[in-house]
Amino acid sequence: MCTIKRQSGVSLIELIIFIVIVSTAVAGVLAVMNVTTQHSADPMLRKQAQAIAESLLEEIELQPFTTCDPNDATASTGTCTTTPEAMGPDVNPDTGVTETRYDSANQFDNVNDYAGFTMTGINDITNTPIGGLGSYTATVAIATDGASFGLASGQVLKIDVTVTRGNDSLTLTGYRFQYAPNAVP
Repeated sequence: MCTIKRQSGVSLIELIIFIVIVSTAVAGVLAVMNVTTQHSADPMLRKQAQAIAESLLEEIELQPFTTCDPNDATASTGTCTTTPEAMGPDVNPDTGVTETRYDSANQFDNVNDYAGFTMTGINDITNTPIGGLGSYTATVAIATDGASFGLASGQVLKIDVTVTRGNDSLTLTGYRFQYAPNAVP
């Protein structure tokens, strides 16, 4: 009687199919790891942009919000001797110098003075560049928005601070209400 001996193990075709399946799976895992590694710095950059925007928004919201320039002698009466506050930096009527964020003698002194403000490379309040933040740009847009809250238009300012780095940007929005129109801090 003749017995046929069966071969144990895998055939060449089974081995090739196994190699193809494992190679595909390994390639997929490596592709995911590659994408994860490339974007691992993104959260840090986004947190930096958020910190810049929060800091600038808080700086703006802490400014007075008055009808007249806070330097106006009659600001507390609501009847301005100089031109009433308008969007954007004021010009000092005595010196003719325009207010800025950085000049301590002619510094922004009202929320709306920041309207249109742009900073390329992030600087502190003394105009000293902050290391590592030179590739960021911050812009401020301020508009009246009382209607959204059922108030007179000029009683609420909507403040948008946008921080940009390359193609990424982040915008934070805040609101400043005029509780006492004639109050001067």
